[in-house]
Amino acid sequence: MSTNRVYNFSAGPSMLPLPVLEQAAREMVNYNDSGMSVMEMSHRSKEFEQIIQTAEQDLRELMSIPHSYKVLFLQGGGYLQFSMIPINLFHNSRKADFIITGSWAKNATKEAAKLGQVNILATSEPDTFTYIPAVDKNKFSEDADYFYITYNNTIYGTRYTDIPDTGDVPLVADLSSMILSEELDISKFGLVFAGAQKNIGPAGVTIVIIREDLIGLAPEGTPSMLDYKVHANANSLFNTPPCYSIYMAGLTFKWVKEQGGVAAMQKKNEEKAALLYNAIEDSRLFRCPVADKDRSLMNVVFVTGDEAKDKKFIAEAKARGLVNLGGHRSVGGMRASIYNAMPREGVEALIAFMKEFERNNR
Repeated sequence: MSTNRVYNFSAGPSMLPLPVLEQAAREMVNYNDSGMSVMEMSHRSKEFEQIIQTAEQDLRELMSIPHSYKVLFLQGGGYLQFSMIPINLFHNSRKADFIITGSWAKNATKEAAKLGQVNILATSEPDTFTYIPAVDKNKFSEDADYFYITYNNTIYGTRYTDIPDTGDVPLVADLSSMILSEELDISKFGLVFAGAQKNIGPAGVTIVIIREDLIGLAPEGTPSMLDYKVHANANSLFNTPPCYSIYMAGLTFKWVKEQGGVAAMQKKNEEKAALLYNAIEDSRLFRCPVADKDRSLMNVVFVTGDEAKDKKFIAEAKARGLVNLGGHRSVGGMRASIYNAMPREGVEALIAFMKEFERNNR
C-alpha cells in the first residue's frame, strides 16, 4: 500500500485503483500533450470525443454488450434513474413489478408510484432485508411495462444469484454496487444502470445501458434531459457531461481489462469475499445476519451484537488504517465494502485485526 494511504471500506464514494489515481495525477495538468487538463477541456473537442468513445468501447468489450443496446453517460445518480425509467418505460399498461430487497428498491418504487401503478411482488423487509425473496412466476404481471430489481444491496449485504425470468417484460436492474464485479448476460435485461461512485470511478456520471427498442417511448412533452432518446441521439453529448468522471471511468475500464477482464475480477472478488465470510463464521464474536445463498460479494455486513463493542471496533480499526467500516446508519454494525479496487491484502489486514480485537474483547 502506498505511503499514508488507508484501506478504504466505504460503500461509496469508495476506493479507486491506485494505478488509475496515479495515471490521473500524471495527466492532471496536461492530458495527452493537449496542454490542458481534462477538467478544462471542451466536451465538443476531438480529445474528449476520443475519451468518451474509447470509454464506451472498453465497457462494451468488458460487459459483452450487444450492438442492439445503447450506452449512455448521464448525470443525476441512481436517484434520477428512479424517475427516468418510469417516465420512459411507462407507455402501455403504465404498470411495473418490483421486488423489494432494500432501501434503494423502496426508493425506486416510491418514485415509480408517482407516475404509474406499482406491484410489489415480494419484500424481505419484515426480516430486515437479510435475504432475497423467491417469487412465484405466476405472480408476475404479463402486461407490465417493466420488472425492476436492485441486483446488489449495499446497506444489507445481499445480492441476486438467480435472475428472474420475466419473459417479454423488460427486466430493469440497478447495478450500481456490483457492475464489473461479476459476469452478467446483458441480453437478459432491457435496461441496467449504475452510479460510478462504487465500482467504476468518482461520483458524477451514471451509466445507462438500454435496449434500443426501449428508446423513444417517452410521452410527448417529456423534458429533454429526461428523455433517453435525446441522449442516445446525441451520443451522451446533448449537454455538457461530467467530463472528468467519464475520463476516470475510462481509466478504470482500462485497468479492469489489464486485470484480465470481468471474469478475472469475479474470481478475485469471490476469493476475497470467501476469506472474509469464513473469518466471520469461524469467529465467536462476529456474525453475519445475511442468508448464506444471498450474501453479497461487494458489501459484507457483520455485527458483534453489542453496539458499544461495534463502535469500539470501528474506532480501533480506523486507527489501524482500516477506515469507513461503520454500517449504514439505518442498521448499525459493520460493513466492509470490498469492491474491485480493494486488494486482497486489505481484506487480509481486516481479518487480522478482527482476530486481534476478538482476543482482546472476549
